[in-house]
Amino acid sequence: MIWPVLVLASLLSVGGQLCQKQATRPVYSRDRKRHITLWLGLALACLGAAMVLWLLVLQTIPVGIAYPMLSLNFVWVTLAAWKIWHEPVSVRHWLGVGLIITGIFVLGSAV
Repeated sequence: MIWPVLVLASLLSVGGQLCQKQATRPVYSRDRKRHITLWLGLALACLGAAMVLWLLVLQTIPVGIAYPMLSLNFVWVTLAAWKIWHEPVSVRHWLGVGLIITGIFVLGSAV
């Protein structure tokens, strides 16, 4: 079944984006260069793996169905930023997250 691969591709893509964010976080020590190199390396690994999985997904699922499922990335990134870095999320943003989830359910049920 290809759906778990699609979810994993989404999560790896989100992981890569979160690693990029972490690379930009201030580090007050002599290891700043090491910090940036580590997080950007992890970002590249996650994004590369996500791309490979995405290619597998596109071989199986029509792009018109698969691509909208990547909207989950917005949901995962919002939740992670809110939880990890305590970034504020407005009510309007939460409503957008709810609409994305609703749209994914509508599209997923059409398959």
